[in-house]
Formats: sequence, C-alpha cells, structure tokens
Amino acid sequence: MATITQIEYVLHVDRLKHFGKAAKAANISQPTLSQQIQKLEDDLGIVIFDRLQKPVILTERGKVFVEQARRVLREHQRLVHLAKQSTDESGGVRGQFRLAIIPTVSSSLLPLFIQKFSSDYPNVELTIEEMKTELSLSALAEDRVDGAILATPTPTSGLKEHPLYYEPFHAYFSEGHRLLKKESVHRSDLDGSEMWVLQDGNCFKDQVASFCPIPGAVGPVRFQSGSLETLVNLVRKGQGFTMIPALMTAGMGQAEQKGHVRRFRGAEPVREISLVYRRDHWKLEIISALEKTIAKSLPSVVSTTRGNRQTVLEYC
Repeated sequence: MATITQIEYVLHVDRLKHFGKAAKAANISQPTLSQQIQKLEDDLGIVIFDRLQKPVILTERGKVFVEQARRVLREHQRLVHLAKQSTDESGGVRGQFRLAIIPTVSSSLLPLFIQKFSSDYPNVELTIEEMKTELSLSALAEDRVDGAILATPTPTSGLKEHPLYYEPFHAYFSEGHRLLKKESVHRSDLDGSEMWVLQDGNCFKDQVASFCPIPGAVGPVRFQSGSLETLVNLVRKGQGFTMIPALMTAGMGQAEQKGHVRRFRGAEPVREISLVYRRDHWKLEIISALEKTIAKSLPSVVSTTRGNRQTVLEYC
C-alpha cells in the first residue's frame, strides 16, 4: 500500500524529472528517495518511472498512477485542513494558501490589498509567487499552488474563474509624440512598428498583439522586456509608445498622465483579471476572503463589471 510520503516523493520526481532535484525538494537524500520509490514499485508490481530516459519520464502505467496519486494527496490535504478547522476554537479564517500571480498584475495589485488582508486575516499564511500564465496553470494542475490571479479566460478546463475586475489598456507615448495632440486615440492611429513590447511568454503581450499587430521594433534596436516598468521608462526617455494596464496609471502623477497617457475611444480594450482555482478545491473560505479584500481595495480606474463599450482581449 502506498503511503502519503511515497506519493509525495513520486510527485516530486514527476514534476522535476530528476531524482536528485526531487530529493532536494523533499529535503531527503537521493538514495532514500530512490529506495522509497523502488519499494513502492515493488509493492504495487509496476514500474512508475523510465529511469533510462533523460530526463526521467513516466511509464504508461506510471501516468495512470500519478493521476490518481494527485487525487489521493489532494483528499488527504483536504482531510487535514478540515480537521484543523473543526478543532480550532477561536473560529475565523485560517490556514495556508499558495497564490500565483502574473508579473503584469503583481506590481500594481499587491500593494493595494496585501497589507489589509494580512491585518484582517492574521491566521492565514499567504505565500505569493510571481509566475507567467503557462507556469501558473501547470502549478494549479499539479497542486503546487492553491490559486492564481490571471488574465482570463484561460485555455484550460477544470478550473473555476472568478472575475475580480476589468482593467482597461492605455497607450503610453514618448514626450512630443504626434498622437499626444489627441485627447484619445483609436487603434487605427497606432503604428505597431513604434511599440515596445514585453518578451514572449507574457499573456499581456499576446493580448496587446491581438489589439495592435507588432510588425517590428523601434528603430534598429530590438528589445523585449519582462517588466512593464522598464518599457515605460524606455518610452518616457526615448521614443515610440507602449501599452499599459490602467492600474499602472494610479501610481502616476497628473502631469505624467497628461503628458504621456491616452485612453482609447471606440471599443475600449480591457483585460479580465480573475482568481482561478481548481473546481475541487476546498479552501473556499480563504478564496472568498481574498476576493472580498481585493474588491474593497480597487481604485476607480478599474471596475468589477464589464462595460458595454469594452472588449475583453483574450489570452492567446
């Protein structure tokens, strides 16, 4: 019979594709981890991993075992969580929660709510990690995080997506740019060859590209950043333009907004930001607490409902 510890070891190896890295993640020696997995395979009469492959891969029967093992571990964690809740005489929301958040949201959103959440829910141990969308979805599938704040809808089934807010996209132009003469701009005004963009793998870049095609780069320089703040600094002191989410403008002074930022007229491009978690997740009281705290912390530049003249740019 497989033990919970053995199941955890197997899932570490499946995630990292390497026995040494899995042992380090489990905080044990590699021989101990290998022996435990070998014992499990002997007891079950199956081979879970093809050790001849580099990196290590699951056998066909191993794939079936791992799929079921994740369910077993999830139910074990649910049982432990419920037991702790039922024995807690103080009441209130408590427990551990691992949250992933995409980089283009974290720098603007986290400062708005994290202090209030910590104050209102002192018994929740919240661990937050920046992850791009693809990694966040993988972490959710493998139960390495409990929830994620992502641009939605996502291309993955089996997840619940609770919209938190709808955030318009604005254009940020360099000083003296011709389009700053307009009070607002239309997508047809934009020249994609002037636009500075995020590096590949960011859903924000995919959404921007669906709104304004990106044929090239500014001048002879080709640069893709992982940071919206870097792009804004490049434009502020250089040429061209970039696209920014509305929450970024909340931290700008009026002079900067007037001198660099323009909203879009017509069908305004927005992104839907949601709290995403597995349909069978059980830490619903913490999820609800996060949603309520974020909703109370949002500035007026975003809205909790989608406007009639707004177009949600989907993740590509």
